[in-house]
Amino acid sequence: MRDTKNTMPNEALRETALPIPLTARGKVRDIYTLPDGNLLFIATDRISAFDHVLATGIPDKGRILTQLSLFWFDHLRDTIPNHLISADVADLPKELAAHKAELDGRMMIVKRAQMFPIECVARAYVSGSGWKDYQRTGAVCGVPLPSGLRESDKLPEPIFTPAAKNNIGHDENITFDQAAKTIGVEAATKLRDLTLTIFARASSHAASKGILLADTKFEFGLIDGRIALCDEVLTPDSSRYWPAASYQPGGPQPSFDKQFVRDYLESIHWNKQAPAPALPADVAAKTGEKYLEAYRLLTGKTRL
Repeated sequence: MRDTKNTMPNEALRETALPIPLTARGKVRDIYTLPDGNLLFIATDRISAFDHVLATGIPDKGRILTQLSLFWFDHLRDTIPNHLISADVADLPKELAAHKAELDGRMMIVKRAQMFPIECVARAYVSGSGWKDYQRTGAVCGVPLPSGLRESDKLPEPIFTPAAKNNIGHDENITFDQAAKTIGVEAATKLRDLTLTIFARASSHAASKGILLADTKFEFGLIDGRIALCDEVLTPDSSRYWPAASYQPGGPQPSFDKQFVRDYLESIHWNKQAPAPALPADVAAKTGEKYLEAYRLLTGKTRL
């Protein structure tokens, strides 16, 4: 186990280079194919904002994301199967023996899944892109909402708002009917119901820790013909977590994620075009502290 008191000063891991085939490199994760055909997911310390990976990493961010995902996979194991095989470096093949220290705490060996080409988003509050959508249309992804809502207001009940995966730029919010046309009505209905069920369980746990789960996104795939929860789960990168004690609708809320990063980038009037700027040390440190605070509160653990 790692002592979190000593994690933030570590050097950030922004990219990996392993002696096995690289399958994909996303904004945060490097994905490799293992000799046995399974996949190796590695959460780096890269951080993105406004669809660009920044020049500065957040030390141990990848470990926090991985350990939170592992916590939620375990918490939800009776609700839905997942793609996890192991998160123990002892289970890595001999080809990666020299990389165990680098990968410890930030890797997952997972089964391959036939991924659904939509992201499954659940929202309990009107915020982010949902707030922009509501201001324009009075609805979010085609779901009508009561008039007169303020930014960050709680919705009468959580709603399912899917998004089409897009490899260039932001994923595109779509309606349930559009999702059904893409994957079929039966699959879309199952994913909607699973999304809202998982969201309810996660929201209940977060609330017991003094945290509001405003929204989150899930990714599902088929493994041996069964729907499984895949990728990261309920991390500050994929979720909007707010401290319950400071919740006050009518504007943006303090959150356990990239808020300090976004605020800084807005303050320097970056044009949101490449190359993305580096972050000052204090902004990077504050961002890391927020991720770590979310981990500690949600898991009850003080060590990664």
